[in-house]
Amino acid sequence: MKITVTPTEREFDCVAAWRIIGQMLNKPASVIGLSTGRTTGNMHRLVGEIYTAHPFEASGITFFGQDEVTGVSRHYFGACYAMLKTELMDALSVKEENFLMLPTECDDFGRACRLFENEIETRGGIDLLILGLGENGHLGFNQPGCPFDSETRLTGMHPELEVRIRRETNTPPEKHLGGVTLGIKNIMQARRIILVAKGANKTDIVKRMLEGPVTTEVPASILQLHPHCEFLLDSAAAAGLSTGR
Repeated sequence: MKITVTPTEREFDCVAAWRIIGQMLNKPASVIGLSTGRTTGNMHRLVGEIYTAHPFEASGITFFGQDEVTGVSRHYFGACYAMLKTELMDALSVKEENFLMLPTECDDFGRACRLFENEIETRGGIDLLILGLGENGHLGFNQPGCPFDSETRLTGMHPELEVRIRRETNTPPEKHLGGVTLGIKNIMQARRIILVAKGANKTDIVKRMLEGPVTTEVPASILQLHPHCEFLLDSAAAAGLSTGR
């Protein structure tokens, strides 16, 4: 396992941003998967700032989001599509055909998931996948208990996230909210993965992920077995790891 620990949150964001830019420069036709949330927003914006200051060829890059909220408009500010578009796609002037997202609303999610997987495969498969880490060890909408052979699919939503989205969108109880996500099997097929985690609220789960057993109760623990996964942490998230990490 490769574990990188940065002393500050700012340095964490800089390292992560340059990992993404490095992939773009090294392979101008890369397929790059991104995650949304409090951990990744600043690094995305920093990639955009660097690109604006020092433009480079990015028209051949395919970006995709690893998951999406369902039951809301894709233009809802909490939808993964809207967040990634605002944080990075607009700054890079990425064309819609090179920005692949799972749908927020669909009559046939099973078919949409298959098409999503097929499109990524057609473009050569995942070169780099940036993963966030949930406080219970989830990856995307793959919650504890999810089998490791899971593929892209419609899932449930974590109760706390559902409460927040319902409040922000005034969604009535009778309207179903959920998620759709790459499965663990799809994640493990990425050629290169960077798991990013920062903050004291991630200290315990980082230790369980890296030093505990590989178990479906901590979905992110499977990344211990990936041959090319880097765990990028700030000092707070890494504080619980054994001496010498």
